[in-house]
Amino acid sequence: MQKTVIIDCIPESARHYRHRYVIVAVDVIRATTSAVTVAAMRRRCFPVPSREAALAQASRLKNPLLAGELYGDLPDGFHMNNSPAELAQHQDLLRPVVLLSSAGTRLIHEARGCEALYLACFRNYLAMATHLLGRHARVALIGAGSRGEFREEDQICCAWIASQLIEHGYRPENDQTRDLVKRWHGAAAEDCLISESAAYLRRTGQVKDLNFVLEHVNDLDAVFQVKRGEVVMLPSKRINGKPIGVAGGRKTQTSTYR
Repeated sequence: MQKTVIIDCIPESARHYRHRYVIVAVDVIRATTSAVTVAAMRRRCFPVPSREAALAQASRLKNPLLAGELYGDLPDGFHMNNSPAELAQHQDLLRPVVLLSSAGTRLIHEARGCEALYLACFRNYLAMATHLLGRHARVALIGAGSRGEFREEDQICCAWIASQLIEHGYRPENDQTRDLVKRWHGAAAEDCLISESAAYLRRTGQVKDLNFVLEHVNDLDAVFQVKRGEVVMLPSKRINGKPIGVAGGRKTQTSTYR
C-alpha cells in the first residue's frame, strides 16, 4: 500500500479524516504545546471543546485545574489561561488539568473516532514523525487554525512532520501539502514570529508563552496520544535505535523573543 500524508486546517476539517487516517492535531500557539507539556510532567490532561464540557469533565475529577481561553478571554470559573509556560511551572502535579482553547481543543474533539489521534507541537515533532513511520500508512496533519486562518506556526510544525514522512517514502496527497513542505523545509521556529498568533501574544503581554514555544523545540522524545478523552504519553519509536534525521526545525533553545 502506498503511504500518504496530507496537511489540512481548522477543526471542522478533521471530520473528513476520521476514517482510514490517523490524525495529528497541531496547535503550537498554544493548545497542543500546553497539552504535551502537562502530560510530559506525568499529569493527567483532558482537552475539551467547550466551557460546558470543561465543567462537566471537572465534576468527574478530584480537585481539577481548569486552564483555558475562549477567543483570548479567561472563561468564567477557570483558574488560569491556556499557558504552557504557566502550566510548566505549576507544582501541584496531582491536580488533573482540564484544558480548553478556542480552536485546538475543538480540533481534538472533532477528530475523535479516527484510527488514532495524536498531538504534536514544536516540542515533539521529530518523535511524532518517527512514531508514524513505523505504524501508520495514511496520515492527516491538521492545524487548528484561528479565526479561519492557517497560522504559520502550525504550518511549520505540520510541514516539519510531513517532510520527514516524505523523505521516508510517503506521498503527499495534494498540492497544498507539497507547497507547505517546500515553503517551510529547513525553517526555524523563529520563522513563526510573522504569525498573527505571535502578534497577539505580544500585544496582550503574554510573551512568556511565545518564548516558551521558541525555547522548546524537539526537546521531548515522546509521543502523545488521546485515548478516551485523555492525553497519554508514549515512548517514541526509534529506527535502528536512533531518531530519524532532522529536515527542519533547527533547535532554538537559546533564542528568546523580547
